Amino acid sequence: MDHDRRDALRRGGGLTLLTLVAAAGWLPRGAAAETWNKDAFSTKSLDETMKALRGSAPVASKDIVFFSTPDIAENGAVVPIGITSNVPKTESIAILVEKNPNMLSAVFDVPAGTEPSLSTRIKMGQTSNVYALVKADGKYFVNSKEIKVTLGGCGG
Repeated sequence: MDHDRRDALRRGGGLTLLTLVAAAGWLPRGAAAETWNKDAFSTKSLDETMKALRGSAPVASKDIVFFSTPDIAENGAVVPIGITSNVPKTESIAILVEKNPNMLSAVFDVPAGTEPSLSTRIKMGQTSNVYALVKADGKYFVNSKEIKVTLGGCGG
């Protein structure tokens, strides 16, 4: 058998498929690179985070609800967090952990017409306040909950 010929045909077929997919417009064109805000994910305080997100001081709001979020997390490496925003025109929801090495854990964009609710898992190094930061109609709203951690997840 001629293995060189097989390899050439296999590579050529993959290249042809890749070319067709790109021509159809199904490949992303650097969307992740354009939306990545490295400065925001390097912050150590709420004020620094708001500055990096180009926002003003957030307003406390009871319209941001934590669900399926424990009062005590047995393992800081996998802390379940659930957040629902009842703030009208919610655009994004961010999760911030006060005593983590980097305060901002995640940011989720909420497309118009969808329910502003999310559930995920985060890492926590120690007992800390967790902030749900909601951007709605260009303004920021925040609510917090203290979560006690028995076993740290950020190198603790």
